[in-house]
Amino acid sequence: MKPNIGITDENLKTSSAILGTLLADEMTLYLKTRKSHWNVTGESFMELHKLFENQYKQLEEAIDEIAERIGKLGEKTVATMTEYLKLATIKEGPGVYLSSKAMIMELLTDHETVIKQLRLDIEECATESKDAGTADFLTGLMELHETTAWILRRYLA
Repeated sequence: MKPNIGITDENLKTSSAILGTLLADEMTLYLKTRKSHWNVTGESFMELHKLFENQYKQLEEAIDEIAERIGKLGEKTVATMTEYLKLATIKEGPGVYLSSKAMIMELLTDHETVIKQLRLDIEECATESKDAGTADFLTGLMELHETTAWILRRYLA
């Protein structure tokens, strides 16, 4: 049954498509953060190991919330690696194992990429799709990414 929440079917599909791409990016970033957690070495090993663990747990929670938001808008949630790789704007680095500093830099760049896209998506959901709920939801996610980016940036100062 389609939701009857004051948003046109077309706008529901637009918001869901935005969320689908975000979900793909979050899944990719989650896996890259996990990879960093598993492969970090060096002097700050334990500190970074715990930092990355905290970050991937936050991403895991966000991923679930994004998938549920898609369902609230009446659409099915993509849920395969094939679909994620097609939709994601963040790219993986198969077979590439970075230094601790390079891990931090790569994750920072990815978080900033998500932040920039979220700013555009928030605007589209709020004005074009008339979907204040999704715009507000995306704003909360953007703030989470801004905090994570700030923390990662502090390691590079």
